[in-house]
Amino acid sequence: MKLNFYLVLISLFICSYAYSYGIGYSSLPMLPNKKLIATELTSIVSSGGGIGVQARYIQALKEDSSIDVGLGIAGGENSSRVFVGYDREIFPDYGNQPKVSVKASWENTNRDDHRVNTFSISPIASKGMSFWGKEGYPFVSVPLGVTLDGSDNTYQTSLSLTTGITGRLPVEGYDHITANIEANIDLKNSWSGLFVGFSYPIN
Repeated sequence: MKLNFYLVLISLFICSYAYSYGIGYSSLPMLPNKKLIATELTSIVSSGGGIGVQARYIQALKEDSSIDVGLGIAGGENSSRVFVGYDREIFPDYGNQPKVSVKASWENTNRDDHRVNTFSISPIASKGMSFWGKEGYPFVSVPLGVTLDGSDNTYQTSLSLTTGITGRLPVEGYDHITANIEANIDLKNSWSGLFVGFSYPIN
């Protein structure tokens, strides 16, 4: 219990806004110590955006918490990035009640040849549903972040709407692969784009 509390505090200060890498697999139920490795295609359609790829490692710490770390490269203003996130469940997916969690994140991005840090808090609501006999986990989130630019000592707050779905591929022989698709919509000082990813269990 104390460990989770301290991890949340640390995440609030050193972890980031889902600015260029998405919410990821936060809606996916995972058993403790379950590990995934994901590859993702990123496409930012806002001004200064571009197409890129990224890799993400996800591990469940307990049934109600997980971490992810990753890196990515892309065309456009945000050419490379590293990121860390910690997700903590507040309410479980039970009956008609959706799962509610909060993700704290940090991202370091190379933007126009200088590095910027983005910190964020993302409340996430998700619900397990059956789609043609297969379970999927649609989700919606409203990430709120602040970006710090050390080159000119400025900061900027950001707000966006993220929605998508995570679930195992409904293809015989490939149902061990988890797919994720999400869209981000710019609400304030953010970006609009689409992410598609596939993850593989590594334990």
